[in-house]
Amino acid sequence: MPDLKDDLSALRIEREPDRPARRWVVWLILLIVAGAGGVAAWRWVTRERPIEVETVAVSERAAGTQAAVLNATGYVTARRRATVSSKITGKVIEVNVEEGMAVKEGQVLARLDDATLKASLALAEAQAELNRRGVRENEVRLQEAKLMLARLTRLIKDGLSTQAEVEAAQAQVDSFDARIMAAREQVNVAERQIELAKTNLDDTIIRAPFSGVVISKDAQPGEMVSPVSAGGGFTRTGIGTLVDMRSLEIEVDVNESYINRVSPDQGVTAVLDAYPDWQIPARVITMVPTADRQKATVLVRIGFRQLDPRLLPDMGVKVTFLRDAEAADLPAARPVALVPKTAIRAEGDQSYAFVVAGGVVDRRAVTTGGADGDRVEVLAGLRAGERVIVSPPPALTSGAQVVEQ
Repeated sequence: MPDLKDDLSALRIEREPDRPARRWVVWLILLIVAGAGGVAAWRWVTRERPIEVETVAVSERAAGTQAAVLNATGYVTARRRATVSSKITGKVIEVNVEEGMAVKEGQVLARLDDATLKASLALAEAQAELNRRGVRENEVRLQEAKLMLARLTRLIKDGLSTQAEVEAAQAQVDSFDARIMAAREQVNVAERQIELAKTNLDDTIIRAPFSGVVISKDAQPGEMVSPVSAGGGFTRTGIGTLVDMRSLEIEVDVNESYINRVSPDQGVTAVLDAYPDWQIPARVITMVPTADRQKATVLVRIGFRQLDPRLLPDMGVKVTFLRDAEAADLPAARPVALVPKTAIRAEGDQSYAFVVAGGVVDRRAVTTGGADGDRVEVLAGLRAGERVIVSPPPALTSGAQVVEQ
């Protein structure tokens, strides 16, 4: 039997000798692969990337809606507003109002301590009564002096009296007559003092100067109030603040560069910050005939066409000044597309916009109309809902790929 170990040791692997031609082929293949990878990498680095742009949808103004010529912000203000105070300095003993309470003209809002003033009134009345009694006493004495003068006048005819006695009696009559006149004047003065005391006493009752709503309560019973600022922080200058809700209006500051777009009785649409979906019809009341040199603005007063309980003083409001229907370039029955002014470019007499669809730019010629606030009317070339580029880059061309921010 043959030896298996000897057979296995006789086995050998025969290697072919190296061939230089085969090594060159391998190096050539590696070089081709590396070149193709470099070309691919260069194309990837230098590929055309989409441009990031800001877009906005084309909006549409409904048929019959007036165009805007100017937008502004302001506040709801009360034309009739007062901090109700007292005419005298005194201690509050009663306050009859709370915030939000509706009051009528003449209604008692508060009372001050009137003990001292009542005593002054009683003293003035007593002095007046004393002067009246003095008048009556002098009138009695005057009557007595007149009788004496008549008696002496008769006696002088009989030689029983002298001229000196008659003259003395006449002087007594004149003296009592002067005293009566002075006493009557003292009565008048005392009556004036009574009236003054009653007025001061009435001033302790603080009443509403007009009908309105109390928006702040500034004093409490026990505090001192004064018509002037006195006593530091321990003296109040008012009982509360009263607002006439029927006098609400809007005040806005309009840049003097655009004041030529505003005219009296011009239509206005107001939107409160608290109710952004509520459009309130209003109109321009007047433009205050002076400018603020620091802010370069002119104050414009705007009145509501109809008041509403939701309107409150000091509310923030945005207003849109509307263009008159007679001055509109389009019939009121036709809807109009609107885009921001920065979305329109012009070359000569031709205007155009960049429309984005599927990430590709389409440069489209448009026909523009008038301005509507910070937007412009597009009469032809765009449809509502299409997206246009806002502030397009100068090098942007039709067919370019973009990415919306």
